[in-house]
Amino acid sequence: MPAMRLEDINQTQKERLSHIDFKVYFLGTIGRNDIVSRFGIKEAAATRDIALYKELAPKNLEYDTKAKIYTRSNAFEPLFDYSPSQALAALAYGFGDDFVGTHKGFIACEMPAQLNRPSLSTLSVLTRAIHQERAVKIGYRSLSSGRTTREIVPFVLVDNGLRWHVRGYDRRQSRFSDFVITRISDPMIVDSMIKEHETRESDIQWNRIVELEIVPHPSLKHPKTIETDYAMENGVLNVNVRAAVAGYVLRRWNVDCSEDHSLKGPEYHLWLKNRQALYGVENLVIAPGYRSPDQQRLETEME
Repeated sequence: MPAMRLEDINQTQKERLSHIDFKVYFLGTIGRNDIVSRFGIKEAAATRDIALYKELAPKNLEYDTKAKIYTRSNAFEPLFDYSPSQALAALAYGFGDDFVGTHKGFIACEMPAQLNRPSLSTLSVLTRAIHQERAVKIGYRSLSSGRTTREIVPFVLVDNGLRWHVRGYDRRQSRFSDFVITRISDPMIVDSMIKEHETRESDIQWNRIVELEIVPHPSLKHPKTIETDYAMENGVLNVNVRAAVAGYVLRRWNVDCSEDHSLKGPEYHLWLKNRQALYGVENLVIAPGYRSPDQQRLETEME
């Protein structure tokens, strides 16, 4: 009989195998009762899942007869692929994408406090509009205009590390913009034709990829520490980002964007080596230390 392959297993059982794999990988143990309580299955089914896992990854588990649980072997190799963000989210918040019952993290994790939380009813209108490619009428508060009524054509949600935005075409100002979700009120999907210039494909800033060369800040006494932090190669971290989010990335990581790396302070561990790559990027007012060529020229003339 040919050996069982992971791709031949149905999705429901594959999710249980992934649970076994993840807990052994990051916590070091798995028991039959753990699978029973997580998925609400019979003990016999959990026993079959562990047996199948052992067939697919025979070197991964060892049985502790005293504790009556399976432990991670020294020859363990994960059966599934995990991204660091996926693994950390599961460890902090719990595993799985279902919302039945109460989910708790696997280990103690402290996350940054969220000072603003989008309304789920507002979020649901925006996500439906994105999925269905529809326009939305919204009330919106901005620092420059106060409260206004607008029609937008949203196409993507953006997390800038501090708060969530929705990006889309602003029919009021005839341009693509980012809208802070917590500033949106009374959203309503409207029945109107979406024109070609209002679509994602026409958003130049979204479709342009900017190649950033980020290096340890020249003022650091021990730059190798930062090279290790960011897994830099030859002292450089190469990052490709969309022009539309470049400013957010640079601000979130406190990247000094001044031409002469002149920003001072313990928060500046990084410096943008190739600041010329930012030419034409629009949201750089929030990039630490960045001065546009026009600003530099004006400052030179005023000296």
